[in-house]
Amino acid sequence: MMSKKIHEFNDMIRKLRKELFGKGPERIRTVFVDNMAVSTLYGNLTASEQFIASTSEGREMVHAARTTLIQKHYSNHVPEGMEQLIGAKLEHLFTDIKIQEDIAVSVFIFDGNIEDGTESASGA
Repeated sequence: MMSKKIHEFNDMIRKLRKELFGKGPERIRTVFVDNMAVSTLYGNLTASEQFIASTSEGREMVHAARTTLIQKHYSNHVPEGMEQLIGAKLEHLFTDIKIQEDIAVSVFIFDGNIEDGTESASGA
């Protein structure tokens, strides 16, 4: 079932970000479209990141850390079980965060369509 797959995918994202930053997002909304998983993450920043982000220089630092670190990590280590869950290989991750609003978006691009457990007509 698709909602179970989304739930498991969100758990993987939350766990990884908790390991990397000491705090996972409070809420994640993911949609699967063709070969992409698009995740919107709310409530990402730790208390110290929020404090650092009170200046524009601090916001830039937190933004760079949050986007570059995530992309580097995924390019070196795809979360365990993610490709098996999706049924395709992770090729690219694009991610960005709006620091003041504390909303992040990650777009995961896989090498094939995300299997939803139903057969779709080919060539449609």
